[in-house]
Parts: sequence; structure tokens; C-alpha cells
Amino acid sequence: MVSDPLLRQISDFIHHEARLCDESRYAEWEALWTEDGHYWVPRSDGLDPEKQVSHINDNRRRIHTRIAQLLTGTRHSQTPPSPMRRVVSGIVVEAIDGNDYVVGSNFILLELAIQSTRDVHVWGGRITHRLRQAGDGWLMAAKKVVLVDGDEPIPNISFLI
Repeated sequence: MVSDPLLRQISDFIHHEARLCDESRYAEWEALWTEDGHYWVPRSDGLDPEKQVSHINDNRRRIHTRIAQLLTGTRHSQTPPSPMRRVVSGIVVEAIDGNDYVVGSNFILLELAIQSTRDVHVWGGRITHRLRQAGDGWLMAAKKVVLVDGDEPIPNISFLI
């Protein structure tokens, strides 16, 4: 159980992070990560990222490479960037581990694939953040996104989910 002011800080961070993703503010998003960050989108919940294929399984170095590629402006799968908006709800602190807070939330995301088919994709699922207090704010030590349809054929995830 966390205090209401602390839950408000955590919720504000989660919403801010989502907005950076929606607005393709890549460098600002990357600055939210700890040096040991792990960004993971498994095919489904309960899989081992070391043994099963994932949609995304980035350590901190790979996160940096992903952002550097997006910032070149020549990553054709995101040129121009997909217009996106998401709704985040059900933010709950699930565990506290030292200075890390494990926070769960649900999301629905609309993505317009403007650079290709112009289809609107609906993405939904559950996100688990591992947030670490850093100074007056928070950083992401981990972000796991379990898609509702992650084990089905899905469009390319070439944006920040």
C-alpha cells in the first residue's frame, strides 16, 4: 500500500511516459531509463525472454540503438511516425522491492499506420513497469508489455509501445 501522494507521482510518471511514446518524443523517452533498463514485449505472459522469441527484448544498449534508429528519420517503418493516442487505466502498485516499485496498468492504443497501409490498429494489453526513485523523480528499470493478441499474427511494432 502506498500513500495517495506517492500513487499520484507514479501515475503522473506513467501518463507522461505514455505521452512521450504517443508523440514520438524519442530522446525524452530514452532519458526515462535506468542504465540497467529492460524493455520487453513477450508473445504472451509467462514466457522466458531467454528461451522464447519476443516481439521486443531490449537491454539498455539495444534501447539506445532503437532510439538512435528512430531519430535518423530514415527508418521507413516510422517515416513519418505513426500518429498515436493511448488510454492508460487501472494503475496499481503491485510490489515494492527496495527502491523499485512494480506498477501494473492496462492500456488501449490507437495507431494510424500513415507511412504504409493507413490502417488504424488497435493495440491493448497490460504493462508492468519497474520504477526506481531517482532524486525527485522516477526512472524506468523495466517495462513489460503483454499484448492481448501478442501470440497472434500482429502488425509490425516499429514504434514505442
